[in-house]
Amino acid sequence: MEILWVLLGLAVLIAVIVIGIYNRLVALRQNREQSFADIDVQLKQRFDLIPNLVQTVKGYAAHEKDVLENVTNARAGVAAAGNMGERVHAENMLSRAMVSLFAVAENYPDLKADGTFLKLMDELADIENKLAAARRFFNSATAELNTAVEQFPAVLFAATLGFKKEEFFEVPEEARATLDKAPDVNFG
Repeated sequence: MEILWVLLGLAVLIAVIVIGIYNRLVALRQNREQSFADIDVQLKQRFDLIPNLVQTVKGYAAHEKDVLENVTNARAGVAAAGNMGERVHAENMLSRAMVSLFAVAENYPDLKADGTFLKLMDELADIENKLAAARRFFNSATAELNTAVEQFPAVLFAATLGFKKEEFFEVPEEARATLDKAPDVNFG
C-alpha cells in the first residue's frame, strides 16, 4: 500500500512538472507571437508609406523606372506573403528595393530638398528605428523560447507538447554586405 502512495505521489509530481513546463512554453510562444505582431504593425506603416514615397520620387526621377518597379513589386510580394517565413523573406526583398530607391534619390538634389520627400523620409526613418527595436525584441523572445525548449527537463516533453526551436528574424546573407557597409554621407 505504501508503494502505491509513493507511485501516486511520483505521478502527481511528474504531472505538475509537465503542466508547469507546458504553461511556461505557451507563455513564451505567446510572447514571441506578440513581438512578431509588433513588427507587423511597423511593417504595415512602412507598407502604407511606400506608395507616397514612390510617387514623390517618380516625379523627379521618371527615367528610373526599373527601381520604382522593383519597389512596387517587392511591396506586392509582402502583400502576397502567406506564412511568417515568406513574410520575412518578402520584407527583406522590400528592404533591398528601398535601398535602391534611396540611392536613386541621392542623384537628385531637387528631390532631396523637396518638403514632401523629406517628411516621408523622416517618417520612414522613424518607422525603421521602431522596426529595428521590434526585431530585437522578437529575436530576444525567440531566443528565450528556444532556450526553454532545449533546457532540461523541458527538452523531454517539448516536442511531444508541440514545441520546437523557432527561427530568428534575420537578414539574409545576400543583403548582409549592403547593410554592413557604412552609408555615404554627402554634405554638398
